[in-house]
Amino acid sequence: MDLGVRWTLHGGDGRTPAPGAVVRPDERLTWPRTIGLGAQHVVAMFGASFVAPVLMGLDPNLAIMMSGVATVIFLLATRGRVPSYLGCSLSFVGVAAVIRAQGGTSATVTGAVLVVGVALFLVGVAVQRFGARIIHAAMPPIVTGAVVMLIGFNLAPVTASTYWPQDQWTALLVMAFTALAVVCLRGFWSRIAIFLGLVFGYAVSWAFDRIFGRIHSADASGKVTDHWRLDLSAVGRADWIGLPDFHGPTFEWSAILVALPVVIALVAENAGHVKAVGEMTGDPLDDRLGTAISADGVGSVLSTAVGGPPNTTYSENIGVMAATRVYSTAAYWAAAGFALLFGLCPKFGAVVAAIPGGVLGGITVILYG
Repeated sequence: MDLGVRWTLHGGDGRTPAPGAVVRPDERLTWPRTIGLGAQHVVAMFGASFVAPVLMGLDPNLAIMMSGVATVIFLLATRGRVPSYLGCSLSFVGVAAVIRAQGGTSATVTGAVLVVGVALFLVGVAVQRFGARIIHAAMPPIVTGAVVMLIGFNLAPVTASTYWPQDQWTALLVMAFTALAVVCLRGFWSRIAIFLGLVFGYAVSWAFDRIFGRIHSADASGKVTDHWRLDLSAVGRADWIGLPDFHGPTFEWSAILVALPVVIALVAENAGHVKAVGEMTGDPLDDRLGTAISADGVGSVLSTAVGGPPNTTYSENIGVMAATRVYSTAAYWAAAGFALLFGLCPKFGAVVAAIPGGVLGGITVILYG
């Protein structure tokens, strides 16, 4: 059975593609180049995929590890025809905030999202059985657009009440820098604008601590205190190698009902990404749409079953493919490998968890918009 894990060398030598040429999903460059492209894909998805679990109150190490697992499942399920990376979905940040406001725990959040993953899998099965036309019939743009807009409205209070008040000036600077990066930069650099915004925010927070000292504002718990903007004390205590924080889900009907509407946004997102990849590669992928949706659902179910966040296909990585014209699924296998390694490094997760509140305030305005 062809699992899409055999690739031919592009151009015979696997070196730089000729002008106008593309590296197809069943081709690859030399392994050093392929591994480098995999690392580039990890950087591209870093910003959103690491901010999302922090906003949801989940372990970022587990999030990156399970994104690698979900990507492997996706590549195997689609037989290597749909090059894509599955990272942590931002669509559930508002859901997590609502569930926690009702007294829910991380287990309640992951339990509700696990049910959404099952629903997404079943939608994929239906699409495989009846064809992509059922998506267009059941979810016209006016429906999917309204759901996505409502998700954005639900997310807005998270920024306004939780992150922005922690450090308004840093948030404003980060928002402006990231917006300029999105608009003014081109190619690969525009695809990692969120990552660049995070780096800029870390630097600004460090500089403000040195210049102005502690800030008097709400901290991550909402308590107004004098505290450092950038606190890396947990990074020094974290181990270099270790397992992430696994936990099982719990199921509550109130939380599940809050989360279920997001499945509409996930289906629309998957459909758009599969169509975009098909147009870029010149290989119509309508016959793989149901499989892609189901694989996304399975990846999310496995991730949430062990305490991780849900996953979805990432437009940042599709943008990297468009910029490099390299659609090789081998690069995504390399990216998944990097993700698994990062997931086993608690010190790396501690750096992510230390993102200052003001930085999250600026970044989330861009993401939620």
